[in-house]
Amino acid sequence: MSTQSQFELSNPPSDAISAVKFAPRSQKLLVASWDKNVYLYDTSTSGGKFVDTFEHRAPVLDICWSENEEEFYSAGLDWDVRKIDLKSATQTVLSSHTSGVKCLVYSSPLNLLISASWDSTLHIHHISPSATTTPTPSTIPLPSKPFSLSLTPSKLVVAMASRALHIYDLKSLSVLSSQNGSPDVSVQENILTLEPWQRRESSLKFMTRAVACMINDDGYASSSIEGRVAVEWFDPSPESQARKYAFKCHRQTNEQGVDVVYPVNALAFHPIHGTFASGGGDGFVALWDGVSKRRIRQYQRYPASVAALSFSGDGRWLAVAISPGFEDGREGSGNGTVGVFVRELGDGEAKGKAPK
Repeated sequence: MSTQSQFELSNPPSDAISAVKFAPRSQKLLVASWDKNVYLYDTSTSGGKFVDTFEHRAPVLDICWSENEEEFYSAGLDWDVRKIDLKSATQTVLSSHTSGVKCLVYSSPLNLLISASWDSTLHIHHISPSATTTPTPSTIPLPSKPFSLSLTPSKLVVAMASRALHIYDLKSLSVLSSQNGSPDVSVQENILTLEPWQRRESSLKFMTRAVACMINDDGYASSSIEGRVAVEWFDPSPESQARKYAFKCHRQTNEQGVDVVYPVNALAFHPIHGTFASGGGDGFVALWDGVSKRRIRQYQRYPASVAALSFSGDGRWLAVAISPGFEDGREGSGNGTVGVFVRELGDGEAKGKAPK
């Protein structure tokens, strides 16, 4: 598949893709895979360029960049959270959970790396660019398994099993987790007793698949396995909460006229316009204006389920990762297709629409 505004990266992973992440200020792109590798590409050249691979002991479930783009962080089924240097390929284990690590996010303003594991804990790592060692992370117990993380400059959203969501104040998280030896922290295990700023139940009736925060720090979008996306605001006032809504998407009518519902696997907000993209098991990517409640556009169908999405820091590029899915009861609609497409967005392509 190729169009004038899109290209497919060569040397893709050999197994399902779990995450894609553009660097904050460049067109470097990281791709994490179940084949136990993280792939680095340079997408600034025509057609993109494969740069390197970083081997792990087990499938890699998530990745995120450091502030300086000279390092990145990875986590997966080996239970470890790692820091990896791009030039030397040196890997440093920052912490170890007691089960697979599903998600990673990095807060540049606070130099915090946060990991979420299926052992139902968060690890809060304080990253100091000048320090030679990283302090032992603080641990926050969760009520159930986490499925997705997202953050704004001031908030952390944790989406979990049982349709639970916790919203934490990042500044409080940073201050308390740095106070080792305080009454709030167990010295032996560094366990942090911190109540979330808000506890919520998902507006969606089925299991949460992804969560992504708005760029203006106002709220977040979440998606479920049952072809729906919800848009909610942080402000707990009744007026603000009355604005929240959910809508159906990523549904296709089959040859028998039956409505087939697909999971919404990925969400990503545009860093300039504040609109967001969704990617589904139906192989489609759509752009949405969450404020005016309108779909901006839908792109052509990809040859397999959309597994992950990432916008570049300048908003000009959208990376789309596809992998085999099991939505139709068989191994994917693309017969094992794994790939990464990079789409160039035209001027105004991701701009919001005026309300009807």
